[in-house]
Amino acid sequence: MASHSDTLVVFFGATAGANGGKLGSDEREIILLVWQIVDLHEKKVGKLHRCLVKPDTLELTDQCKEETGLSLDDTVTAEPLDKVLQQFHQSVSSEVKCLGRSSYTICVNSPLIIRQALHPEASKKNLVLPECFFSFVDLRKEFHKCCPSAGPVQKLTPASMLEYVGLPAVSEQLMGVREVRSMVQLILCILAEPYNHKFSCVETVKYKFDSGTCSKTEPVDSETVIRARGLPWQSSDQDIARFFKGLNIAKGGVALCLNAQGRRNGEALVRFINSEHRDLALERHKHHMGSRYIEVYKATGEEFLKIAGGTSNEVTQFLSKENQVIIRMRGLPFTATPQEVLSFLGPESPVTDGSEGLLFVKYPDGRPTGDAFVLFSCEEYAQNALKKHKQILGKRYIELFRSTAAEVQQVLNRYMSTPLISTLPPSPIVPVPVLATPPFLPAASSTRDCVRLRGLPYAAGIEDILEFMGEHTVDIKPHGVHMVLNQQGRPSGDAFIQMKSPEKAFMVAQKCHKKTMKDRYVEVFQCSTEEMSIVLMGGTLNRSGLSPPPCKLPCLSPPAAYTAFPTLPASLSEVALYQPPLLAAPRPPQTTAHNPAHTLAYYPPQPHLYMNMNMNYTAYYPSPPVSPSTVGYFAAPPGAVAAAVVAQPHPAAAAASPVLPQPGALVRMQGLPYNTGVKDILSFFQGYQYAPDEYSGVVQMSEQARSLIQPKEWLCL
Repeated sequence: MASHSDTLVVFFGATAGANGGKLGSDEREIILLVWQIVDLHEKKVGKLHRCLVKPDTLELTDQCKEETGLSLDDTVTAEPLDKVLQQFHQSVSSEVKCLGRSSYTICVNSPLIIRQALHPEASKKNLVLPECFFSFVDLRKEFHKCCPSAGPVQKLTPASMLEYVGLPAVSEQLMGVREVRSMVQLILCILAEPYNHKFSCVETVKYKFDSGTCSKTEPVDSETVIRARGLPWQSSDQDIARFFKGLNIAKGGVALCLNAQGRRNGEALVRFINSEHRDLALERHKHHMGSRYIEVYKATGEEFLKIAGGTSNEVTQFLSKENQVIIRMRGLPFTATPQEVLSFLGPESPVTDGSEGLLFVKYPDGRPTGDAFVLFSCEEYAQNALKKHKQILGKRYIELFRSTAAEVQQVLNRYMSTPLISTLPPSPIVPVPVLATPPFLPAASSTRDCVRLRGLPYAAGIEDILEFMGEHTVDIKPHGVHMVLNQQGRPSGDAFIQMKSPEKAFMVAQKCHKKTMKDRYVEVFQCSTEEMSIVLMGGTLNRSGLSPPPCKLPCLSPPAAYTAFPTLPASLSEVALYQPPLLAAPRPPQTTAHNPAHTLAYYPPQPHLYMNMNMNYTAYYPSPPVSPSTVGYFAAPPGAVAAAVVAQPHPAAAAASPVLPQPGALVRMQGLPYNTGVKDILSFFQGYQYAPDEYSGVVQMSEQARSLIQPKEWLCL
């Protein structure tokens, strides 16, 4: 602690690139270190030391040469960083001992040299830093405590602080020497009357990252979370913490993101201890982890909790043992027992507490997923286990790789929320009339009153689009926002907006083109309703022109498929029956002159199935295990249609009509369990019904957004 230290070591550093407020943001190596000792008791000053450092990459930017006055020839003959740090430690220890003091603390004018330059470079070069570099005092913050009216801490400089206390600026020309002498004068000034300041605000750098779990009820400040992209798939939480070395990550603050197959997708959410460290982390955008550059963006506390938060007591108990190395096993036979897994790992990699150190991941109904997590008490045992990667257990090869506490929670979350296949007997089938034209399919027209948004962030929602369009939101037609999904039912990054006139669409395209949404610029083009309709049905719109939807791929059925259905009676005119989200090309309609009342069969509601199928899959951002829009089902119509079913004269009418009319549609299902039978699939497609006033239970959304979004999307979001 500085308050208990006998001396301060005033410390300054410069890199071969950007310096000042951008120090360390460009990954350049340190080329200059300057330091001087101040005796806090006797108020004496030691000898000033200035050492050049030889970088591995012998290259200096023009800005660096201008600011430091150094040339490449000056650094070629210098010592490398490890040698200079060794000289620093020996010199300071010897000088402190000669003064008769027992301890010292580093004092800097900004944490950048410690957090953004020294620790990251030492981590990349596998250098062991002296212990003194893991705690320091920031002179700006100490000065602000003495003189709170001097201005914001971030804007304080040695020159401005000297001016505030009435001291002349140091006239030294050499960079580093000038800053250190200015800092020494300031320290001596605030130590004396009338300030009599005591240095006590010590900042620390964590030695290592502490793994742990996060509860869904724990408050997480959005100003402390970032999203890292482009990570190597085998990266662990410790690797990510090493990338952010020098910054303090909260306990359990690294959450690796998984894709739909449960594999890491190269992204992670990282939570820091405060907003200051988060802001410093953003400065490492496009810094390198090995040969890969990592993108760093802002994220929210809600996103972090969706990935890392959990409520499983089983996970908490499993991870209650401290300092354990976690290994994930994937591809286990469904019949594998704990004893078989222990035998597979062998005596050279004993599992902590035997079978108690195994956690098998299961579905809510108890079926095994083939995943398991294993605890090892030390790194040696974990390394021995990793050597068994892709070895055979039973008839399957097993994948083993490092894991994290947050990943354990995330995998459990993912599988525990997987919809269950209903095993109840099928309910009787009841016919219901169908609208002639679904309300959300726009009429094809060559009028260019639409705009296409391309390059949207995958996490962008309707509210984000409305904010993006700003004042032009008032010119959007009712139900005129159309989100385009890919073949897996996930956001494609495209959206179409129907405007009230071609002039309004032209203005939006002119004003919003390449405007930024969540750190991404979005392209905005004017287009016609016809072009929009074809893209929504699975076609493509690019520089080569307009391509119709491929018949082999799932897409929305074209409006022509509905012309075979008659118009509803007046009593059902207000009903909105939803189109299945992903449908294949429809079968050709058959003539129905003998039977003017075509009907579509659906199953009566099953409340438990509704609960399972409408879970908030967006909670697993940015890679949900499955999108609700990939679940093919025929949604039961609300309101008046349900009343019409009850009012049917005789149940024999249901038997007289076919289960599915000829103008139906094919539905593709992916990810079925291997043991699924026909009865399971039929049970899975049991329909359900809910009233319009329950939309708010599916997704919380403003009234403005609700009036603009397609009815189909209320259910899919």
